[in-house]
Amino acid sequence: MELSIEEKKILLKAARESILQEFSECDGAKINYTAFPKLKMELGAFVTLHINKQLRGCIGYIFASKQLFETIVEAAKHSAFGDPRFPELNREELDKVNIEISVLSKFDSIKSYDEIEVGKHGLLLEEGGRAVLLPQVATEQNYNRSQFLTALCHKAGLYGNYWKEKMLNIKVFTALVFSEDEVEVDL
Repeated sequence: MELSIEEKKILLKAARESILQEFSECDGAKINYTAFPKLKMELGAFVTLHINKQLRGCIGYIFASKQLFETIVEAAKHSAFGDPRFPELNREELDKVNIEISVLSKFDSIKSYDEIEVGKHGLLLEEGGRAVLLPQVATEQNYNRSQFLTALCHKAGLYGNYWKEKMLNIKVFTALVFSEDEVEVDL
């Protein structure tokens, strides 16, 4: 799926404004997205926050239960204030935050680890629980396929080489990824 520059701007603005609302710096005026059918589609998505290229929060929804626009608004708030790996974002950090959005494709089952294309595919593991790694994680961490699978196992609470013992129940997906670094947003 592709989004226009205007659609990307709307989603990035909505993400930032949803965080600003928590600091009472934004009145929560509704952004009109009704003219954009893709923003009303039910799609999984993640919002990732970075400060100085370091992860500061990342929350999302693997499977859609709301319109994409609403999913982004909710995920942005949770990334800033609900990621258990980090303290809540404070106001001083907000000006340094770069917001990145990942809109997920459908999921495809694989029969062999050789089907995983590092840098293109994200991974969803459903084996005694659920873990997900976005496609850009492999690129950002400079992972090869083995390292990507090991990281997925660790995230799922399994030992790293568990994937070598049997073919795990892994699904692959792609993501449309864009950020405020790439798309200038008028606030």
